[in-house]
Amino acid sequence: MPTSTSQPSQAPKSRSNPIRLIAIVLLACIVLLGIVVLITWLILKPKRLVYTIEDGSIQNFNLTNDHLSADFDFVLRAYNPNKRVSLYYDSIQATVNYNDQTLAFSGVDPFYQRHRNVTRFDIKFTAHSTALPSSVSNDLQLEKRSGKIQFDVWLKARIRFKVGAWKSRHRTLRVSCAPVLEFSRPKNLKRTYCYAEI
Repeated sequence: MPTSTSQPSQAPKSRSNPIRLIAIVLLACIVLLGIVVLITWLILKPKRLVYTIEDGSIQNFNLTNDHLSADFDFVLRAYNPNKRVSLYYDSIQATVNYNDQTLAFSGVDPFYQRHRNVTRFDIKFTAHSTALPSSVSNDLQLEKRSGKIQFDVWLKARIRFKVGAWKSRHRTLRVSCAPVLEFSRPKNLKRTYCYAEI
């Protein structure tokens, strides 16, 4: 009587081949994308954006009963040293601070900055009877008596990079500066270099 022998099933092996093919294609795509990004980076050679505060003043300073009123005016210089990369500044929010205490808010109109361009813009702040903790108020009063006060100017911007016709998605730019204002010479402020992070 003839006996039948069962043949091993080939289905799992045949199913594994498409999976392996898909994995190889995905890996090749990742490697290719990495090479494209590397080549683009080497061609563009993006440089760090440079921000400085060129001038500043404080007027109508009045600190009474832990409440501050004052007008601040800073001129910020934005330098884009890149040869091929331009920037869109779609929104810019700014604060002036002392000892991590926010004194006043401001904003800057959106603008477009071309490559290898220097753009200067004025940032004005007004503190209207801003309430301060007693410790911060005391320190601020002591520094004012010395004739110099170091403030912190912080900027937060939504930017996009542009290379040719290509535009990047929105990125968040943070800039922090620590200018020192002299009350005896309200317009005499040395150039202050800022720290920028994207």
